[in-house]
Amino acid sequence: MEFFTSAIGILQTLVTALGAGLGAWGAINLLEGYGGDNPGAKSQGIKQLMSGGGVILIGTQLIPLLANLF
Repeated sequence: MEFFTSAIGILQTLVTALGAGLGAWGAINLLEGYGGDNPGAKSQGIKQLMSGGGVILIGTQLIPLLANLF
């Protein structure tokens, strides 16, 4: 049981970090789109920023619920 608790904690950290990286990359693309007046980069940046936020929510809210399954 200790192994699953540890694995869930590590998984939560990895998913949250992945979401933060995706969100940061999206913010950079969004700012680059505004700086160069590029609507394609703006669109891609906002999509990446929002999906990064969604992945962070999964990592912080959904993954800890896995501990109750085992």
